[in-house]
Amino acid sequence: MKKPDLKKIEFILTDLDGCLTTGHIIYSTGGEEIKAFHTHDGYGIVRGRELGLKFAVISGRSSAVNKRRTNRLKIHHLFEDVEDKLVPFEQLKKKYKLKDENFAYIGDDEFDIPLLEKVGFSCCPNNGIDEVKKHVHYVCKHNGGEGAVREVIDKILKAKKLI
Repeated sequence: MKKPDLKKIEFILTDLDGCLTTGHIIYSTGGEEIKAFHTHDGYGIVRGRELGLKFAVISGRSSAVNKRRTNRLKIHHLFEDVEDKLVPFEQLKKKYKLKDENFAYIGDDEFDIPLLEKVGFSCCPNNGIDEVKKHVHYVCKHNGGEGAVREVIDKILKAKKLI
């Protein structure tokens, strides 16, 4: 695996369930889906965006909660019900005229591996599955939904000497 150059990262992609959340999905008695997000991750995204990074969420599931959270954080790209995560990645690459090395991706499960192997900097939360950990440049100290995304953002911003 080629050593990543974090200074080249311009775009951070993340899975939602298991990365921005703990992966737990709770249903209320009324059938409403409930997810918990960590404020540290939210602030990291806001600060990263203010310092010039771009963000997208690529999820295998869809949920009104996903839309609410990404809207709140002003993440302009939300891809849901995605079976092949390379498809939105290629769309973003083309739209922004970027290369693989300009992207970071945070994923936690097997269906994330193809994209994790493609980007310039691949990461997974500490509680990502073992098979994923074999395919990433960096395993976070934090679990998904507990600051892992913020950890990656901060690592990139520090490499760029922006914080």
